[in-house]
Amino acid sequence: MKSSMKRASAQISCGLKIAGRPEHFVDSAPEPETVASAPERIPLLKARLLKSKGDRVRIGTPLYEDKQNTDIVFAAPGAGEIQDIVYGPRRVIREIVIRLDKEQTTEDFTPYPADKLGRLNAGALKEILLKGGVWPLIRDLVYRKVADPGQSPAAIWIAATNQDPFHPPPDTWLQSPEDKRFFQTGIKALEILCSNVFVCCAKDASLGDEQIESRVTHRVSGGYPFDDPAVVHYHAKTRPEDNHAWFAGGQDVRLLGEFLETGRFPVRRTVAVSGKSVHGRYRHTRIGAPLGILADPGESSGCRWIAGGLFRGYSSGPDFHLGLYETAVGIITESAKREMLGFMRPGWNKPTCSRTFLSVFNPRPLPVDADMHGSGRACVNCGNCTRACPVNILPQFTYKCIRAGEIEEALSHGMLDCVECGLCSYVCPSKIELCQTFQETKQAYFRQRI
Repeated sequence: MKSSMKRASAQISCGLKIAGRPEHFVDSAPEPETVASAPERIPLLKARLLKSKGDRVRIGTPLYEDKQNTDIVFAAPGAGEIQDIVYGPRRVIREIVIRLDKEQTTEDFTPYPADKLGRLNAGALKEILLKGGVWPLIRDLVYRKVADPGQSPAAIWIAATNQDPFHPPPDTWLQSPEDKRFFQTGIKALEILCSNVFVCCAKDASLGDEQIESRVTHRVSGGYPFDDPAVVHYHAKTRPEDNHAWFAGGQDVRLLGEFLETGRFPVRRTVAVSGKSVHGRYRHTRIGAPLGILADPGESSGCRWIAGGLFRGYSSGPDFHLGLYETAVGIITESAKREMLGFMRPGWNKPTCSRTFLSVFNPRPLPVDADMHGSGRACVNCGNCTRACPVNILPQFTYKCIRAGEIEEALSHGMLDCVECGLCSYVCPSKIELCQTFQETKQAYFRQRI
């Protein structure tokens, strides 16, 4: 299907300007003793175990499958013995922990370097990616779940950059000629799956290679999350036929290319780490690594660990492991103490998006913490969430429709266009978890349809 979305350069006026980035220092994290796969962190997944505690696995061995589509399997990110299977509420599989062997063995698949990819059609390539366990790197744009291989999207978007604070820029994971080759092979593979493949990138970002730069179709600027593929897609689409689309992160595209080039399940990850005692850094590690090895000793005291980004991440801890899609770990101060006469203080160093504090006029990067700085209350129709929303869905009205049980009206406001960026919750002075409400409602709506 031919798309009306073409190469473009755009300014996305909504969103939020956020100051602060880690120091541009890249190193390697210590080798972990365990790795884990975390089914709980994959949206709308119903996991069925294919292995048991005590079983031995190789890198790339299928660990579990999706009950709703058994063709979709999830591979082991390490070779060794399954040490533990951690369950959450209602027996949801939280983590499958593997104690690593000194010698890391891998499942071998047939390599398909770039010069052989042209011989494959979409059906054959899907089968290769499904059997190799790398298909889950491709996701659906509306629900952010694993893409359905039985469908054909109108477009596939590649997010070459990520403006969520403290995420790795391209030059940290596209460092070597090999990385750049893998990334281009990944793009070629996605072009077999769909004729409309778009690469979106921040306007001022450099990808470090002329050939890769030439593949960029959408250069965008604005406030977070202006370069998110769902946001760019929302502003680029012109027809109802364009609504159904897939996306993949830049590192995920590189991993797809690495799998096809080498015939082995890829496990490399570059992660941004920020903590209370350091300005942050970028670290090379592996998928499923324990969060504790990424930070400095003593970081866990009085802190909340967030895996996956400050706005889209999950509360975690040093004993938890990186999820499949997570490329950022934030360690921020958490305190249950109330601030004496906090409402009377000017708040020059407190982050704010409204005129609640004087820091609205402070352009410097400010420290963040996990405190609410106030108590929850009813929506006051301030409009902060509407001004911040990058896809113009009027979050306060959508939220009220959901609370009233008027799902059809919420859909008419554009609930399915929500990109789950978290800005509406962040800017809300009433401390309402708007984003969480939209996310849970979207998932409930999806489950009702299947």
